[in-house]
Amino acid sequence: MRITIREAGPDDIPVILGMLDSCVEWLVGLGRTEQWGTTPLSANEKTAESVARYMAEGVTYLAEADGVPAATLTLTDAPGAYLAHLPPPGEPERYIHWLASDRRFKGHGIGSALLAHAAEETRRAGVALLRVDCYAGADGKLVRYYESNGFTRTDTYTAMRDWPGQVLARRL
Repeated sequence: MRITIREAGPDDIPVILGMLDSCVEWLVGLGRTEQWGTTPLSANEKTAESVARYMAEGVTYLAEADGVPAATLTLTDAPGAYLAHLPPPGEPERYIHWLASDRRFKGHGIGSALLAHAAEETRRAGVALLRVDCYAGADGKLVRYYESNGFTRTDTYTAMRDWPGQVLARRL
């Protein structure tokens, strides 16, 4: 399988929302509805607005497997406003938003390739800190996934409706 990574634009938003919906469907199938619920994220206007806003603030990348969109993430200069209560890192950073993959490609290393690309783009920009946050509940697999990709735990937080979150950082 050949993985290529390209910059995405506004025309790719439907593809990105489809990846998010794929993740919700997969999580529901596992009985893990506490992370993103049971309704396709594309049905929530705020999700589409969030994807478009982060895209406008930073750079969105799409990883393709043999030409088929398979995973996405967006890099910006700061975390989302929902983390404004946490202390800032005190240095320039790049922040990952909306990492998601089409679950048909699960296990092919595409998400890890995209994270490595984000690290390289961050390094190329002369920035030494790459951060991300994620759901930290259930079995903790998502946090361990980021750890397996070179990130370490930093701050924990709780979002609306007692949603447990974890911020992770990677030094470059």
